Amino acid sequence: MSNYALFTANPSWVSIDEILISTQDEFWERIVEDIEKNNFRVLSLFGTQIQNDLYIIAVLGNDFTSLLKISRFKVIHKTFKSHALLIPQIHLFEREIAEQFGITPKGHPWLKPVRFEQDFFLHEKKNQCGNMDYFQIEGEDIHEVAVGPVHAGIIEPGHFRFQCYGESVEHLEISLGYQHRGIERSLQGGPYLQTLNQMEAVAGDTTIGHSLAYVQLLENMANIKVSKKIDLIRALLLELERVANHVGDIGALSSDTGFLPTASYCGKLRGDYLNLLASITGNRFGRGGIAMGKAGYDIDFNLSLEIEKKLNALERKTIGAIDLFFHATSVSERMENIGKLTKEDVIRYGFVGVVAKACEISRDARKNYPFGYYNGIHFENAVESSCDIFARAMMRRKEIVASFALLKQILIEIRSIAIKKPSRIDKVVLPPNALGISITEGWRGEIVHIAQTNKTGKFERYKIVDPSFHNWTALTLAMRYGQISDFPLCNKSFNLSYCGFDL
Repeated sequence: MSNYALFTANPSWVSIDEILISTQDEFWERIVEDIEKNNFRVLSLFGTQIQNDLYIIAVLGNDFTSLLKISRFKVIHKTFKSHALLIPQIHLFEREIAEQFGITPKGHPWLKPVRFEQDFFLHEKKNQCGNMDYFQIEGEDIHEVAVGPVHAGIIEPGHFRFQCYGESVEHLEISLGYQHRGIERSLQGGPYLQTLNQMEAVAGDTTIGHSLAYVQLLENMANIKVSKKIDLIRALLLELERVANHVGDIGALSSDTGFLPTASYCGKLRGDYLNLLASITGNRFGRGGIAMGKAGYDIDFNLSLEIEKKLNALERKTIGAIDLFFHATSVSERMENIGKLTKEDVIRYGFVGVVAKACEISRDARKNYPFGYYNGIHFENAVESSCDIFARAMMRRKEIVASFALLKQILIEIRSIAIKKPSRIDKVVLPPNALGISITEGWRGEIVHIAQTNKTGKFERYKIVDPSFHNWTALTLAMRYGQISDFPLCNKSFNLSYCGFDL
């Protein structure tokens, strides 16, 4: 008998009692088998308290069948056997569990803080913030280059430690968490009035992606049905957020390659897309656009026409600007065969979003685990195959084009039901002792939110997995044996979130 709880829809929830308890050996054996033989991967792995006992819970997903599985085992004597060497995609999850709960994953290859939580590592002075071990390569000709955590640009703090042989990067180790905000911990006991505002700030450039994951999770657990129009407005906001950020990223890549025309155009165009979001929500990052059981703001017939008119004008300018970039020989020479990953890297480490699709791995929650508006449409994922900086840049162009097509269709459908006003939900009652999961596709990739309630229906645990949590490891691998001078451009091709990691 399987000890998995099975979901065939996104979002979904289950009573915790229905997730049968496995032994530790059974838990890992099934996960290894599902990953190696059945096309599953780990969407989330985390620790939690259930009736005074500590459990490890795994959430697995199958990108081909949309099947989700949840399993658990009870931790005995504050330790469990690490499986990070066998399942590399869980190496960060295991370290996170160790630092949050003081559990030792025995045999973990590199057990050190993820976000400098002090519960587990306080007794080890060398592993406090800013004073910790780094992987070192020995040899007379090896030198280290340390960058950060304070940077020249206006970015959040992060430390990058390069082990170099001449100009070649033999290894890059990334250390984050210098501004750990404790968001997950602050959510315990909720949902509160301010919880949705906190979700909008999980990663500020992914306001819509994270707030939508949260809202649709609670709506599902509280059995709240939303109208088609609400789904349409939410999808419109999500796609506008996607286009704005991809356009901005292509502009940043243009700047780092020294191709200034597209850099200038895209800087202006990104602002135009953010202004479109503001015309709907009153906020350029879409805050307030997603609300429980409703849309934060309505889009009527006239506003939909105005948005469509602006989008048509922006589409021509956007495609023209970014095609200047991709047609320039100097640009392609700067990006091709640099910062390469492999398809095997994506599969082993569970990379998501643009990073996976640039390696010909079709991972997109809009298709793999459809939600809201995306349940009712045919959606094809574009991919690239060269796995380098050029592929990651080209994937952004392809996603921009696909989003334009979706936005036009959404606006047509909104006009067909424009007279229907969004409904309003003032109170949400969640089931007690339950666990729910919600997945959305942010512009960086897959976003996973998991809520566990206590006996009163309040949050006992709220777990968030931003796509950057998976993909910072990809930057490390992409720099291996590359030139250290390529790091700024390679880093831009990922453009990962610091705050989305530091939860």
